[in-house]
Amino acid sequence: MAAVTIRNLSEETHRALRLRAARHNRSTEAEMRAILDAAARPADRVRLGSAMAERSRRIGLTNADVEVLEEGRETRPAEPMRFG
Repeated sequence: MAAVTIRNLSEETHRALRLRAARHNRSTEAEMRAILDAAARPADRVRLGSAMAERSRRIGLTNADVEVLEEGRETRPAEPMRFG
């Protein structure tokens, strides 16, 4: 797991983080992790799989359509490239 060091954090900010952590019954470090997680991975972020599924529904793509695409797909492993 990665570790992060935050330098030059003001005493006021550190105090506010300690108070916020106490309100949430967790350590200051756990509070900072929660803040960073919420900022970096918001709950309303677009997830690729969900976006693709929604797009497929909007255009009317069905399982039958996907099966037709799969039938035309090459199933043999690709030959490695040869140089020279």
